[in-house]
Amino acid sequence: MAGANVIVNLSASDELIGKAGYRRQLIAQASGAKVCAYLYASAGEGESSQDLVFAGHDLIAENGTVLAESKRFEQGIITADIDIERLMAERRRRNTFTTNVYDDYVHIPVLINREEVDIKRTFEPLPFVPKDINEREARCEEIADIQAVGLAKRLTHTGIRNAVIGLSGGLDSTLALLVTVRAFDRLGLGREGIHAVTMPGFGTTDRTYDNAVTLAGTLGCDLNEVDIKASVTQHMSDIGADINVHDVTYENAQARERTQILMDMANKVNALVIGTGDMSELALGWATYNGDHMSMYGVNAGVPKTLVRHLVSYFADEAKQNGNEKLSLVLKDILDTPVSPELLPPEDGKISQKTEDIVGPYELHDFFLYYMLRFGFSPAKIYRMAAMTHGNEYNNETILKWLKVFYRRFFTQQFKRSCLPDGPKVGTVAVSPRGDLRMPSDASCALWLKEIEEIII
Repeated sequence: MAGANVIVNLSASDELIGKAGYRRQLIAQASGAKVCAYLYASAGEGESSQDLVFAGHDLIAENGTVLAESKRFEQGIITADIDIERLMAERRRRNTFTTNVYDDYVHIPVLINREEVDIKRTFEPLPFVPKDINEREARCEEIADIQAVGLAKRLTHTGIRNAVIGLSGGLDSTLALLVTVRAFDRLGLGREGIHAVTMPGFGTTDRTYDNAVTLAGTLGCDLNEVDIKASVTQHMSDIGADINVHDVTYENAQARERTQILMDMANKVNALVIGTGDMSELALGWATYNGDHMSMYGVNAGVPKTLVRHLVSYFADEAKQNGNEKLSLVLKDILDTPVSPELLPPEDGKISQKTEDIVGPYELHDFFLYYMLRFGFSPAKIYRMAAMTHGNEYNNETILKWLKVFYRRFFTQQFKRSCLPDGPKVGTVAVSPRGDLRMPSDASCALWLKEIEEIII
């Protein structure tokens, strides 16, 4: 409570049947309760005497997790990497953890040489996605329930029995539709009250269009088609923009036209517009302001892109297990489709605009996002962790390039998150301005970018 974040316990705990498991649990719980690292070293077998036998049971725990443990009755040394910054960040986050200043402690300064060491600690490449398949499936089921219950509550509270959702044939809108179906089934509402709208534009491909149509039909939802090419062409002419110049105006005009259609259709049928954008897109600002950025309830707002993919895969496997082969197949094809807003004309009938070619790989951005928001790590530390974790897939120059893009976009795009529609929080990381990320829209990223520029590859 006085600020120590590494506790060392020299103990003499004798061995009894079942005691080792209890001791292990006790040390893990102590490190979690105190939000600290806990080093436990018990007396060794050479201390055994008379009625007591000691086993030299050693443990290193950090915030509830055992990092290393010795074999009992064997002499040796155990080591583990302790992340002090992570512990400090966790203490700051918890409003239940308080510190007191004590004057009666003896403070002994120790000089430790700072040097490069071989880190034994590993980091999950997809921190939002459990590696264990059983845990991942349980997580997907729980998240889908959280999303559906949140939407069901909003429908019940407003007394609205209809939903409007833009269906592009991509991952995000697919997940949003699946969640909406689950919410309607939970409330006992007919799926015909879900009005899926496909809005072909200049970049729409046959593959995404066909998948959108098949998906809505397979799920038993009402399907509407509104071709936006003529209205966008007229709008571009009205504002004096050249329809042949494929710039940001050309792209955003399509996104905003689609949002206008969804909002007006919702008025027509007394429905809520269900947002489809995910948390990774919100973090990067990869959304058209007052376009796909806006909705009446954003069911995917707390779900990062890497997890969206696994959720859709989970629904595909579930559909196959339930004998719905058609739904499973269309979901699998959607999973195989490149991530794209489809706002630029296709090339040879295929998607020409691939999001990850423009803003970078989502597996890297989700890695950056998790460790920045969850633990407050610095850019230099996150870069080092990413290089250790993703070094086989990306070289250091590539990781550093996208890290810089991430920080620049994260700071400059906060204004979009400051007026974010309601949406369910599903994990420990979220970007809602109403609690999790109370960040000024005009916060400067200069200090963060300066640190990135000083990183030596």
